[in-house]
Amino acid sequence: MPADAVVCLVTAPVADAPTLAALAVENELAACANVVPLVHSIYRWQGAVQTDEESLLLLKTTSAAIPALEQLLGEHHPYDTFELVALDVSGGSASYLEWVAASVDPGL
Repeated sequence: MPADAVVCLVTAPVADAPTLAALAVENELAACANVVPLVHSIYRWQGAVQTDEESLLLLKTTSAAIPALEQLLGEHHPYDTFELVALDVSGGSASYLEWVAASVDPGL
């Protein structure tokens, strides 16, 4: 089983999320992207508590792809400080995780 599979969490404005998800997959930085269409985000920003309606992207990828994914998001994400959190995958379907590894650019 590939040991470097990760799930990346990215929040984005609802209108931008499908484009960001597609860019990640098209550029072979994620094998799969799920867009959870609406999450209610509550966070501290510039000293105040903020609330927003956003979408949540779940990007299945590899740890090696994280730097390039961060660069892609930096170029296309509308937020200056965007969420990119990578969670290690400790187990799962071996065939699915092999597909993830094979679907992400091995040159990363």
